[in-house]
Parts: sequence; C-alpha cells; structure tokens
Amino acid sequence: MHQEIRLHGHIDDTIEYFATGAARDIYRSFFYEFQGNRLRFFSPGNELALDPSGLGHRGNGGTFCEYMFGVDQPLPDLAKGDVRNRLVLYGASYSPEETLLFTDRTEGQQSFDKIFFEGNAVCNYYFFLTGSVSGTLREQQEEILRLLGKQLKRTSHLSSEDDVDLVNEIFYLLGHKSALYLVKLIHKDHKTYHDAFQKLYADNKDLPEIEMEPIRKLGESLGIDRYQQERIRIDVMYKHPENRRIVDEYKNILVECNRRGRINQLENARLTRLRTLSVRNKIPSALFFTLDEMLKHDQLIELEEQDYIAETRQILAGLFLQDQQIDAAIDREDMIKLLHDKRRASENRDHNFEHILLETGKACDEKTRDGADISLLESFSYIITYFDRFDNTSTNINKLAFMENIRYSEEMIRSLLGNKRAFDELQPHLFDTLFFIGILDNEYLGHFGRKKIECLKKGLTQIEEGHLTIKGLIEALTLIDQEEMLYNLLLNRAKEHIGKAYSRYGSRTEQEALREEVSDELRSTGQWHDEIPRALFHDVLVNIKKEAIYLHSLLPKIVTEKDVSLREDFLENSGLDRFYVEELERQFFELNHLDANDLNKIRKGLNS
Repeated sequence: MHQEIRLHGHIDDTIEYFATGAARDIYRSFFYEFQGNRLRFFSPGNELALDPSGLGHRGNGGTFCEYMFGVDQPLPDLAKGDVRNRLVLYGASYSPEETLLFTDRTEGQQSFDKIFFEGNAVCNYYFFLTGSVSGTLREQQEEILRLLGKQLKRTSHLSSEDDVDLVNEIFYLLGHKSALYLVKLIHKDHKTYHDAFQKLYADNKDLPEIEMEPIRKLGESLGIDRYQQERIRIDVMYKHPENRRIVDEYKNILVECNRRGRINQLENARLTRLRTLSVRNKIPSALFFTLDEMLKHDQLIELEEQDYIAETRQILAGLFLQDQQIDAAIDREDMIKLLHDKRRASENRDHNFEHILLETGKACDEKTRDGADISLLESFSYIITYFDRFDNTSTNINKLAFMENIRYSEEMIRSLLGNKRAFDELQPHLFDTLFFIGILDNEYLGHFGRKKIECLKKGLTQIEEGHLTIKGLIEALTLIDQEEMLYNLLLNRAKEHIGKAYSRYGSRTEQEALREEVSDELRSTGQWHDEIPRALFHDVLVNIKKEAIYLHSLLPKIVTEKDVSLREDFLENSGLDRFYVEELERQFFELNHLDANDLNKIRKGLNS
C-alpha cells in the first residue's frame, strides 16, 4: 500500500497548483523545496520547477490533459473512440509517418500562457517517476509509455476535483519500489469562467442572448482572450451527452473515410445530417471545422450530385443515427425540406429520389426485424405519410392542369382540402408553394389549364374561409372544362371551313357568317346546342391568324436562319400554348420533309 503527500498553493493570482508525491515510503523520499519565489519538485535525475515565469522540467515524465478544442490530436488518437486525453512525453515527437520517436533531450521551459494555450485551457498535469524505469532517458520514456501510456490517454479521472483516484490508478501500474510525482496546474480565471458557463449551459441549453451577457462581461473582467473563451465554451458544450454523441459519430465516420481515402455519397449524407443536428442542438460549428481540416474532408468527397438529392440522402441517413443513441428524429423543418426535394426531383424526373427512398425503407425493415427500436419504422412511416399526400395531390392537380375532360368529384376536393390542411400545418402556405407556384410557372401550362389551376387555388382558399362550397368549386371547374371543350371544337371546325374558303374570315361580317355556319354544324351533329359565345369565337379566329403567320412567315425564317430568339419571342407574346405550337412545328417538318434533328436543336436553343 502506498502513501501520499499533497501540497497545495498558488504561484500567483492566476495559477494554482496541487502537487502529490506517492510511494510506499514517500515520507523518506525527496519531494519539494522552495527557493525564493521558485517551487521545485524533484527526485534523483528529475525536476519540475515552478515560478511566475512558467514551468521548467528535466528528466523523465511528461504532461497530460483532457483533449479540448484547439489541442492538436494525432490521427491514431482520433481513430480510437476511448482516447480522451492528450499525453506528451518529454523528448518524444511524431515522424511524418506518424511513428513516435524518442531522444535523450527532455529538458525544457514553458510559460503558463503557452501551457494553457497548447494544452487544456483549465487544467494540465505534469509528472515524473522513479523506481519503475531505468537506463537512458530515451529508454526510460519508452518504458513509461509502455507502462502508463494506454491508461493516461483513457482515464476519466482528470475531471475530478480530487486526484486520489487518479494517483491510485497510476500507482497500480508501477512497481512496489516506485515513486510518482504529480503536479496539477489550474488556471483560476479560466476555471471561474468555465464553471459559470457550465452552470448556465446546464440550466438553459438554448443559450438566449440575454443569458449570455453576464458570461461575456465575466470574460472581459477576467481578461480572458476571446479564443480561450471560445475553447472553454466549446469544451463545455461538447461534453454534454447529447452533443458528444453527435460529434463523436461525425469524427468516427470521418476517420474511417480518411483511412480509406474517400467519402462516398451515403457517408457524406450522414456527415451532413450530423451537421444539421448540430445546428438543432446549438453545437458550435468550430468543432466540425476542426475535424474537417484535420481529416481533409473536402479532399475525400467522391461524387457530386444534385443538391436536393444530397439533402434527401443526408436527412434519410440520419434516421439510422439512432443506433448511436443520437436523437435524429425527423422534425418539421426536415419534413419541409424533404417535400421540397421531392418536388424538385419530380420536376426533373429524377428517379434517384425514389431509389433512395426505397433503399431507406428496405434498411428500416431490416433493422427493425433485427431488433432496432420501433421508433425507426415510425419515423419512416411519418415521412411516407406526407409523401403519399404529396403524390396524391400532385397527380390530381397535374391532371387538371395538363389533361382535358378531367372532372373533379366531391371526394377529390375533400382529399385536396385535407392534404392542404396537413401541409399548411407544417408551414403556412406550404401547399401553394409545393403545388401551385411551380405549375403556374410551367411554360407548358396552357391557357385553359392555367384558368383551371387558378380557379382551384382560389376555390380551396374560399372553401376554407367559408365563402364557397365544394359543390360551387366543382361547378366553376366544370364551366372552364366545357369552355375548353367548346374552344377545341370551334378551332377544328373553323380551320376546316377556312381551308375551303380562305378569304371568308377577314371582315367582321365574314367572321359572323362563319360563326353561324360552325354553330349550325355543331348543332346538327349534336356536339353543341347552345349559342356560341362571340368572344370565344373571336379568340379562336385570332389564334388561327397567329398560327398562319407563324407557319407561313416566321417558322421558315427560324428554320433557315436558326433564329432561336425569334421563336422564343413568338411563344412568349403570341398567347398560343407551347404544346400546340410544337405540334404545328412537327407537322411542318414532316410536310416539308425536313430533318427532325434541326427542330430539336431549335427547341433546345442551339444556334448551330
């Protein structure tokens, strides 16, 4: 059984020390002496000296502390999940190949500023020993590393106020004739700031600005520079269990990718998801920047993909972080992002989105079958429920926009209203953003399709406000549908009649006569029995004139001169539906035996 002697004191107003000597006969051993303002701890061949200028050392031993932000951490330590402490042995250094090299030159001098800047900002340990090691200093240091290295890098006792457990842990590894000399240095101002921020963070993890003001003032009054303040705050936040799991998982993925030399899409998605969760948990981004820089994150990324696919991948990959007890549940913001990503994938006909979704569903099933928490499947089902609502809504609205003779039933309107309510509960006006804004900007949306979509958009809002009934909206949509059907009938019949007598629609009298002829024909065939609206018939004739101008004057010039801008100007200003114009172009090329590839180039905006 060993004995211990402890000495406690202050070098100055800033630096506090706790020194421990431990041995079976420590009372007979050399331990310390004062020389003016210099405190010296020593044994044969070893010495630690403290004075207001800093710390000097010679002999064997080294220093250790808890890792914290700003402390260089070699890759071997990063790769080992249980390594929590930095250990530096005097005279040791890493080669470019990260092999540890020892020399006999172990003496040195450090200022306290440097000690608390390069090591832990609050607490650092120095030690030397006798009895268990012998030979040259290089050989002693190698033996100390073999005896104590593994334990000193992993011990959890550095955060304890009392060093009894730490001394017991170390002394257990030494021979019975050994003596251990341990000096703990504490930066009192840094510790005061650390303890104040730790209490604030424990009480209120959200850290509102008003609560941070006293901490800022404390840092200023103690004269702590901003970098050290940031290190201390980050260290406190990192040690919170929820935060630590996220950062450690990020580190583990990055270390594995670094060893392999690349990051694939799934791994990059998981890293991005962890960064997203860090924002949610208010974890400082500096922790991730440091890891990225050390492990060359930007040099390892393997493949690029559409941003919405990458975002989808990282959110869905986050579901499986629950395996590491990380709360990565899909929240409202995640669901909004996923819905926008699904919309963009749908617009681009990008099947990668559905592939990722299928793979995620398969993985959820497998993990649940193998014993994973049922909450994993519940999270995925939550996503699928919204995606089903999206698909149902998108299908019905697109049919209304781009197909003729689509009749809405009361059941379909109620379904849309239910989905609108669900999406708008996630975010106000989300329904309009997902399903109306994009489609109204679609250049292929025709005149009547636009009228129907605008009617539906306005009607759903009026129903919610109590200003319209479901039946009233159906009647309004039906009227537009009937108008579209009549327009197409008039267009076809008018073109036939004009083809037989080309000049018979130039004057208003001729146009009225033509309207009567077409009306009689539609009544006789049973296709229309009511009066043909003059305004609608006028629109038909105007569009027929525009069509003739395009086919006989503009299109030949566009084809000959490959004038793409002339075509786009006509499409933008004529009011004719793009689908309809493209069908006219196709017929023109077939009729004149022109190369269809030239038409494709013109449509793609190629001038050559």
